[in-house]
Amino acid sequence: MATAAKSAAIAELAEHFRNSGAAVLTEYRGLTVKQLTELRTSIRAHATYAVVKNTLTERAAKEAGVTAFDGQLTGPSAIAFVTGDPVEAAKTLRDFAKAHPLLVIKAGMLDGKALTADEIRKLADLESREVLLAKLAGAMNASLAKAVYLFAAPLSQAARTIDALRAKVETEGGPVAPAPDSTPQDSVPQDSVPQDATPQDSADTTDSVTDAPTDDA
Repeated sequence: MATAAKSAAIAELAEHFRNSGAAVLTEYRGLTVKQLTELRTSIRAHATYAVVKNTLTERAAKEAGVTAFDGQLTGPSAIAFVTGDPVEAAKTLRDFAKAHPLLVIKAGMLDGKALTADEIRKLADLESREVLLAKLAGAMNASLAKAVYLFAAPLSQAARTIDALRAKVETEGGPVAPAPDSTPQDSVPQDSVPQDATPQDSADTTDSVTDAPTDDA
C-alpha cells in the first residue's frame, strides 16, 4: 500500500476511534464473506463492522489515544466501531459468535475504558437503553399515580365521614346539618324584620335564629 493510502487509512481509523463510544475487536478467521456480510447487516443499527489491517490499526489507535487493543492485534482482525447502543452491539456480537463459533471476541473499550472478552459478554447481558428507559418511565408513572391517590384519599374519606354523620343524625331524628357547600334554607329573609324595629329588637331577632347569616357573612 502506498504511503499516501496508508496515511489516509490510518487517519480514517483514528477518526472511527474518536467518534465511537465503544469498540470491539474480533478475529474472524474461517468466516465466509456471506457470514461477514450477515454480521455487518445485523449490527448496522448500532455499529460499523470493519475488517482492518493490524499494523495500520495499531498506529491509528495510538494516534487516537486508544490503548485497549495493545498486544491484541494478531490474526485476521475486524473491529465493531459502536456509535449507537453498546449493549445492543455487544448482544449482536455475542449472539453471532454463539451461532458462528469461528468469530472470536478478543477485547474492547467503552468510554475509553478497556474491556476484556468476559466483560463484553457481561455487557451483552445487560438490558438495553430502551428497556431501561421504559422501566424508568413506568416507575415514574406508578409514583405519580400513588401520589394522586394519597392526595385524593383524605378528601374522599372526609366526604364519607360527613355523609355517615348526616345519616346518623337523620336516623336519630335530630336536626340535619346542611352540606358544607349548600346555602342554609331556613335563613330569615331580610324583609321579615320590621322596618321600624328598634336596635334592641333587631338584636333579639338575630339571637333567636342561630343559623341566620350576619351582615358581614
